[in-house]
Amino acid sequence: MLNGQRAHVLAQFEHMVRSRASEAKRLPTYRLYGESGADEGVDWLHCESIADRSRLHKWEIRPHRHEALTQFLYVSRGRVQARVDASAIALTAPALVIVPPLVAHGFIFQPPVDGTVVTTNETHLAALLEGAASLRAVLTRPRSIQLRRADPGARALSAAAAALRADFQSVDRWRSTSLDGALMRLAVAAARVVSDARGETTAGQPRAFMHVERFKELVEQQFRLQPSLAAIAGQIGITSTQLNRVCRQVLGHSALGLLHARIVLEAKRDLTYTMMSVKQIAHELGFDDAAYFTRFFQRETKVTPTEWRARRFSERGPAA
Repeated sequence: MLNGQRAHVLAQFEHMVRSRASEAKRLPTYRLYGESGADEGVDWLHCESIADRSRLHKWEIRPHRHEALTQFLYVSRGRVQARVDASAIALTAPALVIVPPLVAHGFIFQPPVDGTVVTTNETHLAALLEGAASLRAVLTRPRSIQLRRADPGARALSAAAAALRADFQSVDRWRSTSLDGALMRLAVAAARVVSDARGETTAGQPRAFMHVERFKELVEQQFRLQPSLAAIAGQIGITSTQLNRVCRQVLGHSALGLLHARIVLEAKRDLTYTMMSVKQIAHELGFDDAAYFTRFFQRETKVTPTEWRARRFSERGPAA
């Protein structure tokens, strides 16, 4: 694309972002784009083609963000105007966009366009990369990278995306383990592309985002102990009042709300995938009294733990 054409496309995209911002006071936060009302599920990975979801939205994904998800977007065909935090860039396939949690992003695709979008729970990705701190560090910053099709890194990334997509669509034995391996392969390929990139654009995160990210890390490590907000805030180096303020600014809800949401998510997983009793689950999550845990769970979800388990059993059917 010529420089004049590129500038015109970016100007149009900037205008779209400003007009969208005037439509809402707060940037929407989705689990997956367009699914803000969905339940906080227990699965850790989703994979689909760019065309599958963007076609539903007339090829425009309006600026939004994900609270606890990391996304890899590999464009294998066509063009896209990408907005990632403060950066706007026009990309032509092949291209890679990495969107960590809480980073604002939006896209305008120009059909025919295709590629792969991989969305993974940040906790699961962090666990996979626990022994590779330098690799994980590369993936915790937003990236928008134009590739060259002849580059070995681009070919490796394309192959990794295709392999993960195939595993995701399969029903073979040991699928979950295979998906972990495929996600690791994609993460390594993406990190290598980032390291080799020229003209890469990145966006720094404000201090409020850094505090929230650190808070989420500590919640993940300690939620079973049900620490006080003052204790967690002290580990971050701020007060509980400041912690609440940055959480409301970045997430749109309180710090205590995030802690409670993490406890509820773990309770849902235990109720769905284990045979532990409600009393055992309550104990595992730091509740001394199962009755109090039941009241807490019902307040957060509008149903009791027993009702939640019964519904999930009904949806999945009895085990073979």
